Amino acid sequence: PALKSSLPAEGMNSFLIFARRTDIRMVSLDIPYFADVVLAINGSMKNTIAIGVDPKEGKVYWSDSTLKKVSRANLNGTEYEDIIATGLMTTDGLAVDAVGRKIYWTDTGTNRIEVANLNGSMRKVLIWQNLDSPRAIALYHEMGYMYWTDWGEHAKLERSGMDGSDRAVLISNNLGWPNGLAIDKAGSQLLWADAHTERIEASDLNGANRRTLVSPVQHPYGLTLLGSHIYWTDWQSRSIQRADKTTGGNSITVRGNLPGLMDIQAVDREKPLGFNKCGWRNGGCSHLCLPNPNGTSCACPTGILLKSDSRSCDDSPETYLLFSNRVSIRRISLDTSDYTDVYVPVPELHNVISLDYDSVEGKVYYTDVSLDVIRRANLNGSGMETVIGQGLKTTDGLAVDWVARNMYWTDTGRNTIEVARLDGSSRKVLINNSLDEPRAIAVFPSKGYLFWTDWGHIAKIERAYLDGSDRKVLINTDLGWPNGLTLDYDTRRIYWVDAHLDRIESSDLNGKLRQILVSPVSHPFALTQLETVSSKLTPLFHLSQQDRWIYWTDWQTKSIQRVDKHTGRSKETILANVEGLMDIIVVSPQRQSGTNHCSVNNGGCTHLCFAKTGGLVCACPDEPDGRPCSTISGYVPTPSDTSTTSTTPPHKPPKIPSASTDKPKAADRSPAGNCTGKDKSLERCGTDSSQVVTASSGEGLHISYVIGGALTILAILVLIVAFIIYRHKKSKFADPGVSNLTYSNPSYRTSTQEVKIETVQKPPIYNQLRYKKETNNDNSYTKEKIKIVEGICLLSSDELYWEDLKQIKPSRGGILRDHVCMKTDTVSLQASSGSLDDTETEQLLQEEQSECSSIHTATAATPERHGALPDTGWDLPRKPSTESEV
Repeated sequence: PALKSSLPAEGMNSFLIFARRTDIRMVSLDIPYFADVVLAINGSMKNTIAIGVDPKEGKVYWSDSTLKKVSRANLNGTEYEDIIATGLMTTDGLAVDAVGRKIYWTDTGTNRIEVANLNGSMRKVLIWQNLDSPRAIALYHEMGYMYWTDWGEHAKLERSGMDGSDRAVLISNNLGWPNGLAIDKAGSQLLWADAHTERIEASDLNGANRRTLVSPVQHPYGLTLLGSHIYWTDWQSRSIQRADKTTGGNSITVRGNLPGLMDIQAVDREKPLGFNKCGWRNGGCSHLCLPNPNGTSCACPTGILLKSDSRSCDDSPETYLLFSNRVSIRRISLDTSDYTDVYVPVPELHNVISLDYDSVEGKVYYTDVSLDVIRRANLNGSGMETVIGQGLKTTDGLAVDWVARNMYWTDTGRNTIEVARLDGSSRKVLINNSLDEPRAIAVFPSKGYLFWTDWGHIAKIERAYLDGSDRKVLINTDLGWPNGLTLDYDTRRIYWVDAHLDRIESSDLNGKLRQILVSPVSHPFALTQLETVSSKLTPLFHLSQQDRWIYWTDWQTKSIQRVDKHTGRSKETILANVEGLMDIIVVSPQRQSGTNHCSVNNGGCTHLCFAKTGGLVCACPDEPDGRPCSTISGYVPTPSDTSTTSTTPPHKPPKIPSASTDKPKAADRSPAGNCTGKDKSLERCGTDSSQVVTASSGEGLHISYVIGGALTILAILVLIVAFIIYRHKKSKFADPGVSNLTYSNPSYRTSTQEVKIETVQKPPIYNQLRYKKETNNDNSYTKEKIKIVEGICLLSSDELYWEDLKQIKPSRGGILRDHVCMKTDTVSLQASSGSLDDTETEQLLQEEQSECSSIHTATAATPERHGALPDTGWDLPRKPSTESEV
């Protein structure tokens, strides 16, 4: 059994430290017997894989592939902290550069090799191409080299500079699962353990003079070196073994009966660390200083280009993508070619749908439909604030007018398009009629235009001026689910994605000259594109390659893709395997350019300024904010002015009176005896209290007739409206054989209008009600069923829902397998199931139960590599391994 406290970790000078999935243990080499001590770390461990030690500060670093974190703590277990908590999948290898004060790691899930400071800051991707399953990593700071193994389809052992330069494959033949790796600096040799060939081998530092040290070994995983011995962990024997590093002889068992053994490191704290190449003034670098065989090089965090001085970096990329996926906002730099997603550390994200960026103040604006808020924050995550915190229902689209300092949003729950100042003040409803399911929205400040999509009963793309006037339907034919919308300000074209017709299209600003850019695409949601303007920091050739792309998010492929916006060709995936992808935008100095009449001093308006062709319009908020409001540019009314003169033009509805603009009260009226001509003109003359005006009985009877007639007319109107609403709803859920369309695009209802995710198990009826089986000859599934599944996908991250959707989606073309049985225990339907009467429900239950009972689904086993199971990728005959089989 492991000791708990009899051997203090901080008292050890020479020791082994190893990971055992749920704990980390140490074995002292200072004493003549071997006893393992558990580190009393005050933090959870689920699947600890790789391990490293900083002997200078006495800290241990480890990766957890279940928690997807890299953490550290003192060797006595105190000061536990997570240093890398985002962007990790399966961190198989980890190495601490105690001399250069950096940490390096491999990730077999993302297929990257990265580096960061020991506290996790200034993280950078070093290697991202031609990696299959990188595992062990070892550093030689003095030589400026890093070595790593790759146990992918073509196993290999590689080397590069510690800055990622001068990459070379050293060994690529007769390798199977090269798990452990160590560098013998004194003997100038590489050592590695191969669990497939069951050997521990050695070569020189260039991969030559290869020889076998120990054979056979049962299933080696971790490998380390100290003094004249090598140490390794073995999965099958569940033990730590030791042998001579030169001959491979004198093999003994250090500790046995240790299931779950992973990585192992040997540490000698009395050994001098050596000379730090970057020790003096960080090598003259503003951010990262990394060793290489020729000295050092300066580097920037992921996605940021090094400046022309080869020493300094900007704080962020110049041009990049921002995208949301419910619980995170991420950035992908377009300045570099690795296209690595970097998390924007904005707190309290629950269900982020739409976002936009303000280049003037450098803030990102986003909607969260779980919290029903619109918020903004800096790109470093600081300064998060709620700008709109009430009166929202389902905010699908958001657009920032960077010139007039306004923001626009669509609310598909309230069927409105609203506007407010960027700080949330001066809120005003612009459009609230003839909207069914408004979604994407975009502004063209220099032209004074506002564009939006509506994927409701009659799908359409509309345009209006920024004040909501002169509204026009641009496109309402051959549309399905127009989800995303973006504008090319240079070519003056509209681009949109259609998730029902599976294509990306464009037209001019009037809806003419319509063209299909890409078809088919699986399930696009949002799109964006870059402008064509050169920059001082971006080379002209690089920009010409960069600005030709249009980018979009795709739900079904769970990826961000791009295509040449001029030709529709050269389609490629930028980022894959991202759940819950939503909005995407390009942030670029060229993107938010141009000006209009509202750019200076808010156009002279007191509250809202809307640019229009050749001028501007001032407007007041729907709710008075206590400040005098004027709809005349350059005129600021005073309280005395507002009591006698209205600043609202005659064609506008009068402004709701505030305390300062109310009519004078009776107490302010002049007495009848002192009434002057001026008072009479202002109707300020009161009447004497003794003068009472009484109505005759005939007049009272007349009033009762008027009231009765008005109530009768009102009742008739209510009945007419109710009948129209009933007919409208009935037409929306009509039989699919009828020619009218039933659009079923995903929605984000946070209420229970369509789809509600329950936490308790529901009776089987809820599973069957997910799809309404029609009596079509081809057994097709209607769009109503797709709507239910897609809505569930938006509200749940469960992988099973998308498997359902993949089977149902072909029904849009009328083709589907005869038998489909979807099972979900957490779905209850209200509006959708409401379209079935009792007879249909009973028939549906019988049909679906018979189908479900006759279907037996077998899922093909796909090889999936994990840090704990390296053997799953190998297809040659081998000896069974107990740990890997488990």
